[in-house]
Amino acid sequence: MQFNNVISNNPAKKLHSVKRVKKLPQILTNAEVDLFLNQPRPDSLKGYRDKAMLELLYATGIRVSELIGLDVQNINLELGFIKCASNGKERIIPLYPAAVKALSEYITNARKLLLNNMAENALFVNLNGERMTRQGFWKIIKHYTECAKINKDITPHTLRHSFAAHLLENGADLRSIQEMLGHSDISSTQVYTRIINQNLKNTYNKFHPRAIV
Repeated sequence: MQFNNVISNNPAKKLHSVKRVKKLPQILTNAEVDLFLNQPRPDSLKGYRDKAMLELLYATGIRVSELIGLDVQNINLELGFIKCASNGKERIIPLYPAAVKALSEYITNARKLLLNNMAENALFVNLNGERMTRQGFWKIIKHYTECAKINKDITPHTLRHSFAAHLLENGADLRSIQEMLGHSDISSTQVYTRIINQNLKNTYNKFHPRAIV
């Protein structure tokens, strides 16, 4: 007689799959942002350009694809804002004075000298005078991360996350941050609340005299 080793009950019925904890985005501290943004030296064409790109990225929190997709007509330095288009939607994002200054210096002192074709509309161009690529900008980020000696894996999205978290930390409301980031769903923006809460918890555990084991 042959047995198939079949049982009538399911031993795995009461087992539950392990819930995967989503890792929170990494952000820079205010001091790390200052250190990172101060790495490009505006004493060369590349320095002017890189300074403007990094300042603009942190000032607005736009995606790297949006950054390299900007044209000259998308910025208004007099009023201090940029127009950014993504997924068929356009949003207006303000600029802080240091970003306006860096952009103005880049446009005045470097951009035209980098161009091969004066009809080029791209705001940011590479050393060949063509529109900056995603790969080219990643190399720029990596270079200045090494120069700053910041022990974090900094990507273009790190500055985007830092932009949002720092705004929230200083009292900005989620809806305004959602609009500036271009999130279609508020739940995508709410992750930054978790970052702030986690940072507060870490600070409490580190410095409260009764929390120290």
